[in-house]
Amino acid sequence: MSVFKIKGGKKLKGEIIPQGAKNEALQILSATILSSDPITIHNVPNIVDVNKLIELIAALGSKVEKLGPESYRLTASSINTQFLETAEYRKKAASLRGSVMLLGPILARFGKATMPKPGGDKIGRRRLDTHFSGFQKLGAKFNFDAAEHLFHIDASELKGCYMLLDEASVTGTANIVMAAVLAKGTTTIYYAACEPYLQQLCLMLNRMGAKISGIGSNLLTIEGVERLGGTEHTLLPDMIEIGSFIGLAAMTQSEITIKNCRIDMLGIIPEIFQRLGIKLEFRGDDIHVPSQAHYEIETFIDGSILTVSDAPWPGFTPDLISIVLVIATQAKGTVLIHQKMFESRLFFVDKLIDMGAQIILCDPHRATVIGLDRKHQLKGINMSSPDIRAGVALLIAALSASGTSEISNIDQIDRGYQNIDMRLRMLGAEIERVD
Repeated sequence: MSVFKIKGGKKLKGEIIPQGAKNEALQILSATILSSDPITIHNVPNIVDVNKLIELIAALGSKVEKLGPESYRLTASSINTQFLETAEYRKKAASLRGSVMLLGPILARFGKATMPKPGGDKIGRRRLDTHFSGFQKLGAKFNFDAAEHLFHIDASELKGCYMLLDEASVTGTANIVMAAVLAKGTTTIYYAACEPYLQQLCLMLNRMGAKISGIGSNLLTIEGVERLGGTEHTLLPDMIEIGSFIGLAAMTQSEITIKNCRIDMLGIIPEIFQRLGIKLEFRGDDIHVPSQAHYEIETFIDGSILTVSDAPWPGFTPDLISIVLVIATQAKGTVLIHQKMFESRLFFVDKLIDMGAQIILCDPHRATVIGLDRKHQLKGINMSSPDIRAGVALLIAALSASGTSEISNIDQIDRGYQNIDMRLRMLGAEIERVD
């Protein structure tokens, strides 16, 4: 098991390029199962979760060719559905929450599937009801084997229908869309998620021959087709990495330029950071964050304390709530952080409090942060990464702190951030990976 040793309190400087979007990659790679023709994908991040999914797709029988450091060609012409019954499949799928994204494509193309309960971050209850309810409305039949912790699904005759989702689940919407593109008839999905990554998936499927309209809205209409062909697709830059780098620059008083951000697809993210007092300069498609000695949190118009909360797109993404919370610890002013979706995602604040931050954890979903305005620098401590996003938030805190910090369980960070220690060292950070 490796740890990060970090000597904090150092200003960084330079340019950094965000990796391809992790959450988009999991959807797009899964969608390659829908066609027997070659599909080429570019800007694929070299991270644990994505690599695990590629290995799982290859184990299913798909031909996987690595064309370059970030490019793959996948040809799913010889999928072995019997692999779904093996212990190897169960082990691989159970270790990766993203494996649930294979379910829609497999059901659509082959009419049946078996799936273990997936793994992933321990950030509270993450139900799969939206996925399963959508499949059932399309005609799938489910049987859960409690003894084996396995779902057995029969989808031999999927038919289009109207459905109103119970939540705007991104992965749930993506899974249902992938199942519906090959179903008979027309499917209408209301209260669909409309994140940029889902838009990317729908656009790719249309290039493959699908008929999806309403892309970018919460009302999708899908006319089922007989088969899909091949295509070429480039992943968006990871918006969570972009937000993380903005937070890193603010916390360490650094001058950093984030390259090739696809600013048009970031939604409200830049505005939220600006409300925290962080100056951003948009230079073409790059975001330049100048060095700031101080940044002050805005209040609402009536003078009340600012609240930052997550919401379905185009609201603020929950994956950046941890980053915003850390940034607020050194701002001037007070902010209420409201993490609505995951009841365990704020529990990492005890480490920040140990570092000297002033935070009141109100309940599992809310924390009040009283900014120190850099009057008291955070101090380095030894800590463990509880999940991907909290891990990077703690890494940012450590880089801004006085003294040395150690972060263990960094496998969690590696699941979502590509060579993060090497890339930070190129900016001047003192960070070392130690076994």
